[in-house]
Amino acid sequence: MRETLTDSLHSGSDVGASVAIYLDGEPVVDLWGGYADRERTHPWQRDTLTNVWSTTKTMTALCALVLADRNELDLCAPVTKYWPEFGVAGKNRIEIRHLLSHTAGLPDWDQPMTLDDLCDWEKSTALLARQSPRWEPGTASGYHRFTHGFLLGEVVRRICQQSIGTFFAEQLAAPLDADFHIGLASEDDHRVSEVIPAPGPSPAANPRTAIPVGAYVTAQDTWSTQWRRAGIPAAAGYGNARSVAAVQSVLTSGGHTHPSPMLSEATRRAVFDEQSHGIDLVLGIPLRFGIGYALSSDDAPVSTANFRTCYWGGRGGSLVVNDLDARMTIAYVMNQMTHLGLTDPRGQKLLQAAYKSLNPSRPVVWE
Repeated sequence: MRETLTDSLHSGSDVGASVAIYLDGEPVVDLWGGYADRERTHPWQRDTLTNVWSTTKTMTALCALVLADRNELDLCAPVTKYWPEFGVAGKNRIEIRHLLSHTAGLPDWDQPMTLDDLCDWEKSTALLARQSPRWEPGTASGYHRFTHGFLLGEVVRRICQQSIGTFFAEQLAAPLDADFHIGLASEDDHRVSEVIPAPGPSPAANPRTAIPVGAYVTAQDTWSTQWRRAGIPAAAGYGNARSVAAVQSVLTSGGHTHPSPMLSEATRRAVFDEQSHGIDLVLGIPLRFGIGYALSSDDAPVSTANFRTCYWGGRGGSLVVNDLDARMTIAYVMNQMTHLGLTDPRGQKLLQAAYKSLNPSRPVVWE
């Protein structure tokens, strides 16, 4: 692992990065290196944080799973059970599991959304409550880039009377002593490594899968104090590989992470309840979704020999993979973005190295 990360940093593929592995709920690899700024003047430190983009979605999903485990949230209940205003314009049959699997048909807003709009929780959720699904809910996935966090976050808010960022901080981050934040406090600003925009133009959208874009955020937008404080639960999480792996290892440690169990075996099994499998209507790539995570499959970007493997990543290249059969969580977090998404070779190489060095029973296969 050390050699793989070092090679990536020395080659210039990475500027600053961290990688961590938890096995049976315990840290066995914790590496970081490079620089926290594009000018390469400030070293990446042990406690450096950066915006992990959509890897944040795995934290949001875990909040929902914790509530489900406590019988406060029914994964198969209609969203209207918790959010009555949501049940208009053909959405009365959308269930919580559809929100978690990107199959709700609400991948974006029907109107343009500015950064100010995304930082306005009431406006963002009220607009979603009024609009119609773009396809029959539950029939296919269509990646919910930003709406995922607002939809699930509003359900959590209705149940707990607090923001999902606060729920996450109190119920997950604090008990696990994990340095991950959905909504970053000002006292942590000095530790932030701002993401570095991907070089070159963004790839053209696939005309067969392109949908109207309501919300778009640039790398430069995330440098703002407004973004850091907003607590946007689909894309504005701040952490490093250690903190991502510490939280996500709740799934791979058998749910019995110190100091008390967080997830039952039944809830962990529910993650692998397949909700869709096919070409994602937004991303245009084959994906297999369970409850809150993409699942390993031969035609998807991540495919392992171990059946009970779930994963997701963030725009620019961050990645977290939970292999319940190997009892392993691996996380990769970096500041240099690319346009490669889940196929970014930096994360792929680190995952390959993890399986090779720890020698679980079967290897990982990348398509």
